[in-house]
Amino acid sequence: MNTHPAPATDAVVRRLPLFGVSLFPYILVLALLAGVAFAMGWFPRARRARQVVASTAELARPSVLLVSPAPARPGAGLLLPGEIRPFTDAALMARATGYVKRWHAELGATVVVGQLLAELETPELNEEAATARAQLKQAQAAAALADTTAGRWQEMRRAALVSQQETDEKLAEARLKAAVVESAEANVHRLEELLKFARITAPFAGVVTARRLDVGQLVSPGSAVELYRIAQVDTLRVFVRVPQSAAAAMVAGVTADVFLDGKASQAVPAKVTRTSGAMDIASRTLLVELELANADHRILPGSFAQVRFTGAPQQLAMAIPANTLLFRTDGPTVARVNAGHRVELRRVQLGRDLGATVEILGGVETSDRLILNPSDSITEGTEVRVKE
Repeated sequence: MNTHPAPATDAVVRRLPLFGVSLFPYILVLALLAGVAFAMGWFPRARRARQVVASTAELARPSVLLVSPAPARPGAGLLLPGEIRPFTDAALMARATGYVKRWHAELGATVVVGQLLAELETPELNEEAATARAQLKQAQAAAALADTTAGRWQEMRRAALVSQQETDEKLAEARLKAAVVESAEANVHRLEELLKFARITAPFAGVVTARRLDVGQLVSPGSAVELYRIAQVDTLRVFVRVPQSAAAAMVAGVTADVFLDGKASQAVPAKVTRTSGAMDIASRTLLVELELANADHRILPGSFAQVRFTGAPQQLAMAIPANTLLFRTDGPTVARVNAGHRVELRRVQLGRDLGATVEILGGVETSDRLILNPSDSITEGTEVRVKE
């Protein structure tokens, strides 16, 4: 009766150890496979996540193009505005009171030294001169009588006929009359010199640039109206205000070209003769004077001109592209990138505007790396990404 269940129990007991031994390797293999599958899926995702973070951080940095300063191209010379003036310019005023009798030189006439320009009628001055001459004769007669009287009193004094006091008085009276004669002579000389101003003559050779008198016009020394203006135009003076950066090169003998009406075909050679020797406080410029030959009177004084200093030594400044500049409240600035790819802002001193490029007189070096088209919002220390 008990023989049948026993074999079944024995079989189960025998299979349990076998079942446990046979499944463990499979479970371990499955666990390893699951771990490998997890690792194969997680590591790429983690790597991609790190790449995304790195790319995001990289893209967050501004991307910039860099350029380095280079020596500016040699210019044709410093070009500045100038003013042309006569070598000598004089306004002839009235020195005697009278009426214009006639005038001889018209506007634009060429005159020589001493040439008669106008004549004045001076009746009052003539009467004063006649009166002064009469007074001189009267003083001379009185002086002669006083001198004779003093001589007689001296003879009587030697004969002890008069006192020494009376003799001294006569001698003093003679000296007084002599002084009156000298005063009368000086007055006559003064009036005769004034009468010479009734003839207005040219003080030097030149051109009549203004005539402001006519026949019958009353003129007097007290009026500020000029009768004639004469300018010497064979040689002209050109005045130019040179900026402080070029003032040191302005010495006597430096050559220049003067352009009339802005036309290069009308360039006339000139030469620096002198400078003011001091900078103007208001404009920070040096007044430079040049001499310009004008024998044919082709160049008109008072004209505007452009002056190019060709003989001044040039120092080549650094030049940078115009689109590297930032204009801020503290002045023109450039953005420099240092070795750590961070921005450094530097102020610069501007020179000539050459169009696509601008001269820089200070603030940069050839080794600097400057940002092209920097953003207006760029700040000091910003990390940037450099494009190749």
